[in-house]
Amino acid sequence: MAGFWGKRKREQEELTAQDADLARQAQNSLVAADERIRVTTDELVFAEAELGPNATKELREALDAVRTHLQEAFHLHQLNHDEIPDTPEELRTRNARIAQLCEWAEQLLDDRTTALAERIERARRAPEIIARVRADAARLRLRVPDARSTVERLGARYSSHALSQVVQNPAEAEQLLGFAEHSAGVAERRRDAGQREQANMALEAATESVRRAETLLDAVETFEVEALRAESTLAAIVEDSRDDLVVALREPQTPAVSKAIGELQAALAALPAAGVNTDPFEQLTRLREANSALDAAIATARERAARPLPPLEHVRHAIDDADRQLAVARDVIAGHRGWIGADARTRLAEAERVRADLDRYLGTSAAAVTTIDEDHREQAFAMARRSAFLASEGLQLAQRDIDAARPQPDQWGGPGYGQQAGWGGGRRGGGGDLMGGILGGLVIGSLLDGFMD
Repeated sequence: MAGFWGKRKREQEELTAQDADLARQAQNSLVAADERIRVTTDELVFAEAELGPNATKELREALDAVRTHLQEAFHLHQLNHDEIPDTPEELRTRNARIAQLCEWAEQLLDDRTTALAERIERARRAPEIIARVRADAARLRLRVPDARSTVERLGARYSSHALSQVVQNPAEAEQLLGFAEHSAGVAERRRDAGQREQANMALEAATESVRRAETLLDAVETFEVEALRAESTLAAIVEDSRDDLVVALREPQTPAVSKAIGELQAALAALPAAGVNTDPFEQLTRLREANSALDAAIATARERAARPLPPLEHVRHAIDDADRQLAVARDVIAGHRGWIGADARTRLAEAERVRADLDRYLGTSAAAVTTIDEDHREQAFAMARRSAFLASEGLQLAQRDIDAARPQPDQWGGPGYGQQAGWGGGRRGGGGDLMGGILGGLVIGSLLDGFMD
């Protein structure tokens, strides 16, 4: 008994220590959150001066929300120290709530100030950024004449369709550079006038315009390099394609292979003669697609040659067999509903699902289909056999359930009709078998008569 009270005392001491730690954490968190509000308020004033009120709207709303919830935290802390005595559970709940509110306030203010940090830093370095924008614009203007001459040189070699993605790049880059210089001047004037929000917007527009202009000028040089690489690759693919055609003519000539051969021959015949302005990217894409289609058709043809497809008659027989197996299983299970377990019902349901999937796979009723193309024949055959197997398995399980549910002779309290206990308790006589056959014949006959009626 002393051990029990000692354990209770230790648990109470541990709980008291935890409550004391939680109380200290709540007090420290409350002080830190209140100080964070003061610091963030000062940052908001500076951010509004640099970015304007619209850019700092989210931070201002976050501060209002934090102040509102911190009032609740201060109220809870006041309740902990008023003259009304509190239970340990009440103190524990209030301190946990205070810590939770302070943690939420810190996280919210961190998110909002982090989102503005980059923009504030950019606003502080606005004069430096304006100077860099002007220097970059002057540097890029020197590249515009070279870009124009490059486009003219490319126009003598490649088609207008191929050059459509870069032919306007020099002119567009020059316009963007002019806009960037103008926006930099606007940003400078607005900043001097104290209109910081408009100044920042103009500065962002100037920076983005310089970036886009440099991208357009780089694209001209990149196009020339990539076009030369495409021409080199195209020559190699043309040679490989001709070799592939020779090999393809020795492969099994299925309709898919013949079609792929024709498409590759057409792609090769569409190549322009030497000296004609071309689009190497389009030609390269067309030849690659034709080559890939031929490779896929040959691989399929080889696979079919190694594994012959089932004849259409076999597929139809498999579908008919599946339908018959399903019909028998449905009749048996429907006729003995109370005796059939979950396994047999599950097999039947799965067989019906596979059979329905077969109809959807063929796009029509499988029982009425007259032709099945080679691409779908093997899968249709497998699905039909799967459905038949599941239906047969369901029928076997149903028969097992029926046999298990039928009363056995010894369940009636003694030997069955026509049976007698002999030496060793073995079964003797055939009266029971004979009567079972007679009764079975009568039942089957009545069923057949009802069916014929």
